[in-house]
Amino acid sequence: MLHIYNTLSRGKEPLKTVDPGEVRMYVCGMTVYDFCHLGHARMLVSFDVVQRWLRESGYKVKYVRNITDIDDKIIRRAVESGRRMSEVTSFYIDAMHADERALGVAAPDFEPRATDHVGEMLGIIRQLQEKGLAYQSDDGDVNYAVRQFPGYGKLSGKSLDDLRAGERVAVSSGKRDPLDFVLWKSAKTDEPPESKWESSYGLGRPGWHIECSAMSKSLLGLPLDIHGGGPDLKFPHHENEIAQTEGAFGGTLASIWMHCGPLMVDADKMSKSLGNFRTIRATIAADASVPEDQAVYQPNVREAEMLRFFIVRNHYRSPQNYAPDNLLDAQNALDRLYQTLHNVPPDQVDIDWAHPGAQAFRAAMDDDFNTSGAVAVLFELSSEANRTGSGDVSGLMRKLGGLLGLLQTNPAQYLQSSSRYQRGSTTQESLSNEQIEALITARSSAKQQRDFAEADRLRAELQHVGIELEDKAGGVTQWRRA
Repeated sequence: MLHIYNTLSRGKEPLKTVDPGEVRMYVCGMTVYDFCHLGHARMLVSFDVVQRWLRESGYKVKYVRNITDIDDKIIRRAVESGRRMSEVTSFYIDAMHADERALGVAAPDFEPRATDHVGEMLGIIRQLQEKGLAYQSDDGDVNYAVRQFPGYGKLSGKSLDDLRAGERVAVSSGKRDPLDFVLWKSAKTDEPPESKWESSYGLGRPGWHIECSAMSKSLLGLPLDIHGGGPDLKFPHHENEIAQTEGAFGGTLASIWMHCGPLMVDADKMSKSLGNFRTIRATIAADASVPEDQAVYQPNVREAEMLRFFIVRNHYRSPQNYAPDNLLDAQNALDRLYQTLHNVPPDQVDIDWAHPGAQAFRAAMDDDFNTSGAVAVLFELSSEANRTGSGDVSGLMRKLGGLLGLLQTNPAQYLQSSSRYQRGSTTQESLSNEQIEALITARSSAKQQRDFAEADRLRAELQHVGIELEDKAGGVTQWRRA
């Protein structure tokens, strides 16, 4: 049985869904005012693996990942750039989708935008006000009265006296308590017209937290089977979601809460607020000289899969450290798996779940989506395939890799593509595929003319820049970037 670590209970629990055989999963998505960074990549890939494994395990999955398209930062970006908010959000939504495609992240079943659910948000706010959990202050904002909700703090595990207002919640003099958070923001005169909605509370717009309470209930109903997101959302966002939803409707918002671990840069979490982030596209774009201010770009296939592998080889809950050397190590490790597929062409097989390797893979994934253990199985199968020359084994390795979104590229095409994250990559990239093929042709010609010294010189020249050759029967030479 699949067991998942529940942030709320602080332990692993068997997955028990409201409707047998069905999983309703809601994951908090992006606020679209800038390009996605590698921390976002970790969240996107982690929950992509989760939904893949749930489906492989026989569940019917209804996966919702929202888009926040109304927010202080979006308004600020629109004003600073002289564009409409809708232009800003459309641009960065397209950019996010390009990043997802590059990383092999499947689209969620539903991708609601906050601006399409403002009416439902106002309905929840009205219910909270009627229950004494919300009030309108003199400045026009409607706030949630945190101390009126008995369960506040149960997700983060903090007492009310320890808690502070979240970094995305502006502390207003109109609040009765500094911990209270905004549900509806009164419109400001200098904000663009498209950021304002009519309501019984006056012109304004929703607060950040209320958005997900409305979208999750609207699309999935209550309770959710799984609610997930990045590590920084546990408090205040998810804590506030619980207070809003359970305060308005009673019951439980979600059975299981999942949070992926942080992506670190030295000792700090990668984030835009700290200015230590690196975007996905800057990491994997085929042409690093192309300006980032384009929504769509051409990814380097080898580097894009390397980044996914870099994320998947670690357990989703563990901290992960970004460093160029770690990307280099991930690239070399992934290359070894593809070299096996190249050396031992995989047979077209279905997964035999009775095979010990497949059983070990399933055991790892059923243990809280332990992709680190699952990747270790891939390397064990790689060793077995290389030792035995079995196409069945390399075929099983490829099939299991596909469940993680890996190893689906043609091995020869993969190994002949360049990567900045390879040893000797600077010199490798100085030779195009056509130049390499020309040198191989010249070497073959030298061998035919029995000029073995020239043939050896050309082989050494290619080896010097990281191009490895393998002579096959019939005079065929295969090559790869080392």
